[in-house]
Amino acid sequence: MGTQALQVIDQFSDLFEIELLSAHSNCDLLIQQALKYKPNVVVIIDDTHYLKVKSALAKEDCKVFSGLQSLIDCMSMNSIDMLLSCIVGVAGLAPAFAAIENEIPIALANKETLVVAGELMMQKAKENRVPIIPVDSEHSAVFQCLIGEQGNEVEKIILTASGGPFRGKTMNELEKVSCEQALKHPNWNMGNKITIDSATLMNKGLEVIEAKWLFNMDIDNIEVIVHPQSIIHSLVQFADGSVKAQMGLPDMKLPIQYALTFPKRMPSSFPRFSIMDYPNFTFEKPDLNCFPCLSLAYQASKEGGNKPCVMNAANEVAVAKFLQGAIKFTDIPKIIEKALTDIPFSKPKTVEEYLAVDKTVRNNC
Repeated sequence: MGTQALQVIDQFSDLFEIELLSAHSNCDLLIQQALKYKPNVVVIIDDTHYLKVKSALAKEDCKVFSGLQSLIDCMSMNSIDMLLSCIVGVAGLAPAFAAIENEIPIALANKETLVVAGELMMQKAKENRVPIIPVDSEHSAVFQCLIGEQGNEVEKIILTASGGPFRGKTMNELEKVSCEQALKHPNWNMGNKITIDSATLMNKGLEVIEAKWLFNMDIDNIEVIVHPQSIIHSLVQFADGSVKAQMGLPDMKLPIQYALTFPKRMPSSFPRFSIMDYPNFTFEKPDLNCFPCLSLAYQASKEGGNKPCVMNAANEVAVAKFLQGAIKFTDIPKIIEKALTDIPFSKPKTVEEYLAVDKTVRNNC
């Protein structure tokens, strides 16, 4: 996501300057990007790479910090006009909340932030009048469909899913899939964690919860349909029965650009979508028997409180174990379901309390 955002910014070098760059552990790419874009601040989250990054940028006019707390502290910089939040997982929660506290608009690509603490995040954003513009292709599509519809009742939001690499597989077949197979998404080029989430349909579950908070919708009015072509990114149905859809090629640079340049639609050199290249669109219901993660997301959202946080933490642990070869693909939803059963219900009220829930789940999974 970050590299694609920089490709977008390359097209508008007269509009944007990079004030801060961060990475978790990919220090070589971070150094390369810092040398090109000349940010004022660079943060490497993994402390073990700090000296390497510091040394590589010693001759540059930039400050180098390490650790997640450093990134959180940097959100108080008054030179930041917008944060593109695309840290994977719950790690993105505290920096995004700090940005809202400091009244920094957010282009949000980290769905876990709203999954884990959506009520807290949206309440603080409302209090501080901080816009949160979605970057996920599905939520960007809904956001675009709602432009000009203020005051008109939304009946339903319909999120589309590609179905992932295992669409149509049976449970017996899923028992035997490999990590390599799960990482081969048919339409999108994404990081490992989100690709596995797409394969289990948990990614769509996370998006359902994110949509609930972004668009203030009842969870029962958010539907998921499988659209293998990944051209219609989402749809909105209004009270009169009319349906709007946003279409485009499966390329994240378009929603990134829309979020960064909103409310303008700036010209781009991205490939154009042609309806004649896709004469047939197909749709089907998700198979909840083979892909129960989507049902677990609905369940967690309806239970509320700490349950979405529990679900997210258990999913992160399970996906990591699958990527390491420690569990089977079909064990992922089992781990999540067990955590939802074992962890008692609570109502966290602060970022620290949500992170404490997250830690408890990880210690028990």
